[in-house]
Amino acid sequence: MGRASVTLAVFLLLMICGNNVMAASPRINYLLYCSGCHRPTGEGKPPNVPTLHGELGRMMSVHQMRGYLARVPGSNNAPISDAELTAVLNWILQEFNANTLPEGFKKLSEDEVSAARANLLADPNKFRETYWKAYDFMTLVERTGKE
Repeated sequence: MGRASVTLAVFLLLMICGNNVMAASPRINYLLYCSGCHRPTGEGKPPNVPTLHGELGRMMSVHQMRGYLARVPGSNNAPISDAELTAVLNWILQEFNANTLPEGFKKLSEDEVSAARANLLADPNKFRETYWKAYDFMTLVERTGKE
């Protein structure tokens, strides 16, 4: 059985059994619901799919950006509970951004994620530019050497 078949089987099992199964770990939920676009290691495919490395940690120093991750369409529409999404987002921040999180960073709370998730961002790039900065693809290319 190939990797895609195993992933599909796990996904279908979770869908069929619903709440009768133990919740998946944040890493498993990331692999099921995020890695299709952002890849298993979070590097994305800039400029269309942003990387999940580095900058997200710095974003957490701006109050308005704490809810951003739960409001972007991929997170907002993921078929997982608010508690599971909270765990995934905190996992992403720790796994891919530990070195860039602000000093004294407090993990995202389920209440915070629930409130943010109630307001889908129709234009994540505009919101990002308003409260953080414009996505700078060329700087990313220069820094990573990847397009």
